[in-house]
Amino acid sequence: MQIETKGILINIKPFSERDAVAHIFTHDNGVLVGMLRGANVAKKNKFLVGQYGAVSWNARLDSQLGVFHFENEKNLSAPLMLNSDLLKIMNSAFSLIYTLIPEREENNHLYKWTLNLLKELPMSDAPYDLYLRWEIELLKDLGYALDLTRCSGCQKTENLCYLSPKTGRAVCADCGAPYVEKLYKLPVNLNVTKRFICNVCELQGVDVPMNRKML
Repeated sequence: MQIETKGILINIKPFSERDAVAHIFTHDNGVLVGMLRGANVAKKNKFLVGQYGAVSWNARLDSQLGVFHFENEKNLSAPLMLNSDLLKIMNSAFSLIYTLIPEREENNHLYKWTLNLLKELPMSDAPYDLYLRWEIELLKDLGYALDLTRCSGCQKTENLCYLSPKTGRAVCADCGAPYVEKLYKLPVNLNVTKRFICNVCELQGVDVPMNRKML
């Protein structure tokens, strides 16, 4: 079996003295996992998290751990290296993809948002707001789409003060008054999206990535 596409290297870990196991987030096939031969001993063209390029994944059987051939075209993380906040954002996004997105499941929507995030971060005056929007899109793909347009109780579009942790829908002040202690306050921020991410991680039986906890 062979897959050829383009993608972002989001995770790489040593497998042996010479080789490494990599996770590459691709346009057509979601997260691919495979071996990068000689990754640990390469003196030139080292493989780095944040690189973007052409990906070839090969395996005899669909169920096997394949082997990558990855040609780096651009290091999207390079403009972020001198800013610790931007690096934290990139690492958080990559760790959430690595932890929560199923392997080989097409996700063009989140892939495009991730590419845009990496390209826009160096130029953004509000990087955490940019990342917050990315997390909202991630939650949408995980089945937690947030609806902030109208109250889930009375359908009003004004005086929306809360967010339901169960439905992800907005709640106005009047409808939310009896349940204030159980609702999240609007506007949505990274603490709110983190709570939803914690719920997803609990359902999937995984821990919230440390990179996300550090934001």
